[in-house]
Amino acid sequence: MSKNKRKQLSIDEHYVRPQASWEQMKAAKNIGQTVYIYGVTGTGKTSFAVDFLGRKRYQYVSVSDTGIEEIAAMVSEKTELQTTLVIDDLHLLETWEERSLYGQLIEELSVRKDVWLILISRASIPKWLKSVHIRHFFVTIGEEQLFLTEKEQEIYLEKWEVYPTEAASKRIRELGHGHPLYLQIAAMRLKGIPKFERTEDKEEAELHEIEESRKDIWDYFEVHVYDQWNVELQEFLESISIVEQFDLRTAQQITKKKNAGRLLVQALEMGNFLIEESENEQSVYEMRIPMKYSMRRRLFAKYSQDYIGELYYSAGNSYEMEGNIMEALKMYETCHNEEGISRILIENMRRNPASGNYFELRHYYLTLPEEKIKTSVELMAGMSMLQSILLNEEESERWYQELLNYAKEKSGGIKRAIEAKILYLDIGLPHRGIIHLTDIFKHAGIFLTERKTVLPEFSVTSNLPSMMNGGKDFCEWSRKDKELAKTMGKIVPFVLGKYGKGLVALALAESFFEKGGDDYEVASLAGKGRMQAESGGKTEQVFVAVGILTQLSILNNHMGDAWDMLESFRKVAEKEAPKLLPNISAMSVRMDLYMGRIGEICQWLKEAPDENAEFNVMDRYRYLTKIRIYLAVGWKEKALLLLEKMRYYTEKFKRTYIRMEVNLLSAMTKQRMGGAWREDFLAALRKMCEYGFLRLASEEGAAAQELFAAESKAFWEKELPDKQWRTRLMAETGKMAVRYPVYLKRQLAQRPDFCETALDILRLQAEGLSVNKIAQELGMKAETVRDHTKENYRKLGVAGK
Repeated sequence: MSKNKRKQLSIDEHYVRPQASWEQMKAAKNIGQTVYIYGVTGTGKTSFAVDFLGRKRYQYVSVSDTGIEEIAAMVSEKTELQTTLVIDDLHLLETWEERSLYGQLIEELSVRKDVWLILISRASIPKWLKSVHIRHFFVTIGEEQLFLTEKEQEIYLEKWEVYPTEAASKRIRELGHGHPLYLQIAAMRLKGIPKFERTEDKEEAELHEIEESRKDIWDYFEVHVYDQWNVELQEFLESISIVEQFDLRTAQQITKKKNAGRLLVQALEMGNFLIEESENEQSVYEMRIPMKYSMRRRLFAKYSQDYIGELYYSAGNSYEMEGNIMEALKMYETCHNEEGISRILIENMRRNPASGNYFELRHYYLTLPEEKIKTSVELMAGMSMLQSILLNEEESERWYQELLNYAKEKSGGIKRAIEAKILYLDIGLPHRGIIHLTDIFKHAGIFLTERKTVLPEFSVTSNLPSMMNGGKDFCEWSRKDKELAKTMGKIVPFVLGKYGKGLVALALAESFFEKGGDDYEVASLAGKGRMQAESGGKTEQVFVAVGILTQLSILNNHMGDAWDMLESFRKVAEKEAPKLLPNISAMSVRMDLYMGRIGEICQWLKEAPDENAEFNVMDRYRYLTKIRIYLAVGWKEKALLLLEKMRYYTEKFKRTYIRMEVNLLSAMTKQRMGGAWREDFLAALRKMCEYGFLRLASEEGAAAQELFAAESKAFWEKELPDKQWRTRLMAETGKMAVRYPVYLKRQLAQRPDFCETALDILRLQAEGLSVNKIAQELGMKAETVRDHTKENYRKLGVAGK
């Protein structure tokens, strides 16, 4: 039987072995360790095993046509020579009895020295075999390990005598990732392309055939794999394919199948088509792309639009219940369910812009008919807030006026609710600044007391680590911080509710810190404010306290304490206020800047908001962080472009503090570009002096000191006549320059002027990876990586790694 089987298992003349996995097999063979090979149809599992075994003696069986008794009989007698046994198609074992018997046999054979066992299946190690795997530790080779590397792909295509253009090779890589079956289909299609005189014509034809190859592999899976499954499993997977990811509850709600759990297990064991990951101790599933597209295609071909619409509605309802409103809206929009869309939008408008998703949902709000908006108090108030966030002052005020007009037509409880929304906008509209805000707060206190009502929730911080420069700019209040703390100290917390807990102490702490006040007093006030916020307040307020104390630690050269404090708070925010995480990361990156950690800084840039795609005022703290990074890596033009956008924002929203910061960073940028910088620098310093602020400039350390050093002492005495303030500022800036000498320094900016690919390579080098490993990680040729590394060494002024 072994001989007959071996004749059937011949290797394709074009076969190329995945070398890394071949070495893994070799190591397992040397110690007689059981190997478990798995992957979806067409990944070359059996071909790989047969290629490795070559001319060696082995016995091959498939559980589909060989009984377990016959398999056991093949190796019943122990021999001096080692026997190699390949057992294929383990995924076809369905009954508990079959699995139990095979489990016992595999365990017995795994401990025998005279048998080397190779197991092959479409799925990763199933639950019924895991206990054996744990006891005897199989060497596992998954489908991605069977995929060919870029170099191996080139060799494979050469065997077909196919030599695609560079663009075509790249596209094959992007779509197939080295999948053996896809490569075979693509090679066959490319082989049939006629010869072209022009390279452009050849490339166009190749790219067309490559795209068609993807459809071919979907068709192959559909006929040779999916159609072989039972009908219930097919229907289940077709229905669930409308979503990108799902858990068991979502699957049950969409498909209306109570046995969804059993079907998921069955799908996992039928082949490696589902990706299973754990999130918060719960399994989350995702279909692999070929299967997802194929199942969707089957769904739309087999069922009516009404039935498909019901599936999307069920998915939207499931997402809505778990609070994933972005995905819920996509589902409702697909099935044209206006009621579901309106319900989510109105509910979102009841939240403040920092905790809601105003900017993210603007597409849905801006496409609502005016008639629909005018029927809802929440939508009118929300549109006024959204238009303000989008820098459309006139539209914001127009919707504010609509709300006023609506209030005139109402009475009783409805009128009080509308008046509360109007008062909320009076306080919260970003473009209005803080003009008359003291009087508005006093009026609000009286209104809430007399009308016995509450205001919608506020966010004083907008998720920033600042009270004075958070939702609004309160620089003007800092002029009389102690006086206002006494007169407004009870009204403001009363009006703001939970968002007011700890507000007064934190506002004073920040004001004192910015003015270079006593460290003990600043720390004491920040600690007090934090305790108050943690006792029934909001996590956003705690972030302000952490921000102040972190900055204080950095200023006093206690960077380790600053790291520990921020990382401890990050863990709290992950559970209680995930909306804070982007700005926590930005603060962490600012600390990396002080330490000159270019790798971490450039890594953060990948997750930073793209100001060129869309400008979101809620991302202002991250934009200002990004500007500093641009300066650190020498991208001065990018820094200047983003600074001009920020300057426009500060003018529209009356943001005094950020305007000072923008002027300061603009001066640094322009000086490094050889432009006129003094006007911006002096504008920032004079405004800082007016408010008594020090830290905004002194925290820039060496970067700010470079600007001071560019002019004489006499110049600064003339331009900044407040001697006491000037002396304190320059002294503290000097200390920061000594403590953090690499922070934004011009020398740092001149060195790492790398493209994104070069930075990726540099990061992987720093992690200790070899050139070949880096090439494999990034999907590049080793020669290309070597060229980049040589250029990196040249720019860094070093001879080698």
